[in-house]
Amino acid sequence: MNKQGEKNKSPFLIPFFDKMIHNIRFREFVYESENLDELTQAIYNIFPDAEIESEDAEGLMEDKIIILSGVVDKKRQTKAFFNLLLELDQNQLDKLNNDLERKVDDKGNLFLRLSKEDAVDEKITIVDSGDSIHLKVKIAAYPAKKEIAIKKVREAIENN
Repeated sequence: MNKQGEKNKSPFLIPFFDKMIHNIRFREFVYESENLDELTQAIYNIFPDAEIESEDAEGLMEDKIIILSGVVDKKRQTKAFFNLLLELDQNQLDKLNNDLERKVDDKGNLFLRLSKEDAVDEKITIVDSGDSIHLKVKIAAYPAKKEIAIKKVREAIENN
């Protein structure tokens, strides 16, 4: 610990977490009543170099929906996102740590939902339901198994 009582960040941890994520798939539904430009910017606030695809869809009541989606797979981008996750407040990190069993599938994919409203304001907040940006984060786990992916994410959270 340093003089302020904070954990010392070890430079030796950096290479281990460099290969934490293979890729991140994102998807966001934009409804007629929402501002498309604002919600597109919300994605750029999380993934500044993202290439966003747009698809028109129709809701149950024949309302227009635009689906924004894409894949982030460059190491620099995935690492930047993972660092953003690790900057969440301790309550959010504890909740993520406690929810890993149900948020990671058998193939090592971590499923997250981020608040659209907070992303517009350049904040990351993990939510469990509601209108959100959906993420499928492929954790670099060898072999690609749930237990190994959970262990890697937990180690990163605990060593943060």
